[in-house]
Amino acid sequence: MSKAIDLVQHCTTMEDVRRQVNALDDVLVPLLVTRIGYMQQAARIKGDVNQVRDEARIAAIVQRVRERCEQEGGQPDVMEAVYRDLMEACIAYEHREFARLRAGTSGLDLEPSSGEQA
Repeated sequence: MSKAIDLVQHCTTMEDVRRQVNALDDVLVPLLVTRIGYMQQAARIKGDVNQVRDEARIAAIVQRVRERCEQEGGQPDVMEAVYRDLMEACIAYEHREFARLRAGTSGLDLEPSSGEQA
């Protein structure tokens, strides 16, 4: 079974490195946009602002990501740092979405209207 680290190609110039990183970013950005889109869903579904930050979920994600990173031959400490920053940005976004979705509402009608994207 191959590991993700085995996919790293040998580069001889910084242009080679940048080309490979750009190609990966072209794959990662749409995936991250989708992941972050689920934070809007979470903000809509959660009933209380105190549910936005879930320390148990954060710990579970960190553990899962570290294990997955090790399986792929990566650097778990680096991946954990990346994910912790990602989760903090997502939590901040979810807080903004939570407030936006409830602005001017009684909190009872949280389903999107027919013209609103979820």
